Amino acid sequence: MKKLVIVGCGYLADIVAEAVLNGLLPDYDLIGVYSRSGYKAERLADKMKQSGRECRACSSLQELLSLKPDYLVETASPAAMKEITIPVLENGTSIITVSIGAFADTDFLETVKKTASANNTRVYLASGATGGFDVLRTATLMGNASVEFINEKGVRAFRGSSLYSNEMESSKKLVFSGTAREAIGTFPTGLNVAVAASLATVGPENMKVTMVSTPEFTGDRQRVELKNDEVHAVVDVFSATSAIAGWSIVSTLQNIVSPIVF
Repeated sequence: MKKLVIVGCGYLADIVAEAVLNGLLPDYDLIGVYSRSGYKAERLADKMKQSGRECRACSSLQELLSLKPDYLVETASPAAMKEITIPVLENGTSIITVSIGAFADTDFLETVKKTASANNTRVYLASGATGGFDVLRTATLMGNASVEFINEKGVRAFRGSSLYSNEMESSKKLVFSGTAREAIGTFPTGLNVAVAASLATVGPENMKVTMVSTPEFTGDRQRVELKNDEVHAVVDVFSATSAIAGWSIVSTLQNIVSPIVF
């Protein structure tokens, strides 16, 4: 049985915990959770305990790592991911993350690679609200690839942010155009999937990202388009909620222990 812990105890963590309770992750035992909001960790741990499973609500990352988990699921934020990754890997614990925006910082990415190699650990990038990384990676290896990423959101996602303008309420508006690295700096929690697609293809500095706001649009649309001399690939995913990100973690955990790997 693999020992599993979670950092970040919100909606996505609930999906992973429910998957454990419902038998979708039979090779894992969820033994600990941690959140900076302590009551969220207590709530999630209590959910596990009510089903007869031991799960500790930890008050610090150090306490969580003292449980010596095999795998840590991170569902907090890119900033949290940058803070915890090195000590987690040095603990001998591998990471499954959806906060892939952290890796737009290529210096951090290189440090993570070296640390993981030195400690025989890995970082698994859950695909979140996009996918097709197998064909995107393959087509990129063929050479001469160009990649574009388009994200469409409703105006509600931008209200209260520095990107918001009154024009968004009545008409479709181009909100951002630049590289994946620039995009995650502008919208740090909303474009993790853009960085994921860039890492699977041409890199954060070389993938063009466009973000569009559409009035009354609900959910998220992520479109990745790759072209090379022989292949034209399009991955176009609409998700009404963020649930797909949680389920992508469940899928990744299944793949890690499966004799057949997709």
